[in-house]
Amino acid sequence: MTTVEIRPATLRDAKTVAEIHTVASQAAYKGIVPDEYLKSSSTEKRVAQWREAIEYCEPQVQVAMDEGKVVGFVGFDRSRDPKSRPTTGEIWALYVLPSHWDKGVGLALWDAARDGLSEEGCTNVTAWVPLRNERAMRFLELAGFKRELTTAKTTPMGAIKLEEIRLKRADLN
Repeated sequence: MTTVEIRPATLRDAKTVAEIHTVASQAAYKGIVPDEYLKSSSTEKRVAQWREAIEYCEPQVQVAMDEGKVVGFVGFDRSRDPKSRPTTGEIWALYVLPSHWDKGVGLALWDAARDGLSEEGCTNVTAWVPLRNERAMRFLELAGFKRELTTAKTTPMGAIKLEEIRLKRADLN
């Protein structure tokens, strides 16, 4: 178990967050998404997206630090799902460098997001996950999330379509 410090992301973290997003996505989605699509993921495009998210706190972004280095991040805010209650939060993104998988970094990030959502008045939280991403499914289920089977949807990712499902945790305590 790695000892990590969680802190709010700063604009200086945007490039590192984008790099982690790219590297962790490529590792997590290998075999789920075609390699050509994974290789085409642009860190530069993600830098702009994460810089904007960090600057405007939409979503709120927290980073995990291990020995002074950012090794993971979580983005969370109110749910983006139509018709969701204002007390429903959402994990928009949670990525950790593959070198830090299974070391407690994801759990520390989840704890920070849960605390942040609770402070915002959220009483439950959701996350959308590709059905074939067994690692993410297992992580969220261990964190108390349950699959909402009626939410399965197909999401276009470039030339492919990805089956996703929403998971929900009804109690943030």
